[in-house]
Amino acid sequence: MLRSRSGFALLLSTALAAAAPAQAQEASTAEQTIDVMNTLFGKHPGARANHAKGVVAEGSFTPSPEAAKISKASLFQGPAVPVTVRFSDATGVPTIPDGVADANPHGLALKFKLSDGSEMDVVTNALKYFPVATGEEFRDLLKAAAESGPKAAHPTALERFAAAHPAAATAGGTAKTPSSLARQTYNGVNAFILVDAAGKRQPFRFRFVPVEGEEILAPEEAAKRDPNFLMAEIGPRVAKTPAKFRMLAQLAEPGDPTNDATKPWPDDRKTVDLGTVTVSKVVPDSAEAEKALLFMPNNLTDGIEVSDDPLIDARVQAYAVSFSRRSQ
Repeated sequence: MLRSRSGFALLLSTALAAAAPAQAQEASTAEQTIDVMNTLFGKHPGARANHAKGVVAEGSFTPSPEAAKISKASLFQGPAVPVTVRFSDATGVPTIPDGVADANPHGLALKFKLSDGSEMDVVTNALKYFPVATGEEFRDLLKAAAESGPKAAHPTALERFAAAHPAAATAGGTAKTPSSLARQTYNGVNAFILVDAAGKRQPFRFRFVPVEGEEILAPEEAAKRDPNFLMAEIGPRVAKTPAKFRMLAQLAEPGDPTNDATKPWPDDRKTVDLGTVTVSKVVPDSAEAEKALLFMPNNLTDGIEVSDDPLIDARVQAYAVSFSRRSQ
């Protein structure tokens, strides 16, 4: 478990430390993942390897009374705390039009500023489940996509991969283009653990649900919109009326897998309202602010722990490699 402090230098050292795993093969997988992303999307100095196009905003998080009962995390024990969020489009293309299918899933990353001066990160996107279960499989999915251009013979490498990994063929269809970044539901595809004051452990997945309700555009309508309609709309929207999201915990029941992000839990699983995220303003220079931001899925606080999901560590390693390269 990491406990971060403020400062670009510390963020960079945290990233580089995370990029040095116990086994060299893990670092190789992360580096290969970022390499193939650069092949697919091109190299764009200073930009993320994935979710390159985004906008940074600020607001606050107010915990619910129920949250303190299910976790001893300080985030849920006291008054509202500041939060920095980054909305984003998919792919490593900084100029991707917001309304095209490849811009899905849109992402929502959050950095909570805790009362003791530390920070906690949560990274989510609009997918209901992930296309693969491990970092190695994600690397191989990207490689298959890179090898499956319009001139590739059928079955292409991507078609063969999808045949062997059913979720890879269906996960992308679970994310659609919203009318606003404030009108999309964002899911935590990885499982984490809530720990209460008595030590009881409860596996869960994050979910951020817009208070206004989700509003999805038809593909033909999304294609007609301005290429930057989502990124341009969110600032004036929240300046006029702050956007609010309910932060929910979907609770696992015995037998629900916590180590496989390709397997969503049934919709009838109990959810607990952890509190409300209020997004009130876009930062003045979003492009500059996002360069210093690193969101790590294992950057948690006492009362919230990682599960046995191998994708959590794989994401940490890949994010660290991407961050170290864009910071050079």
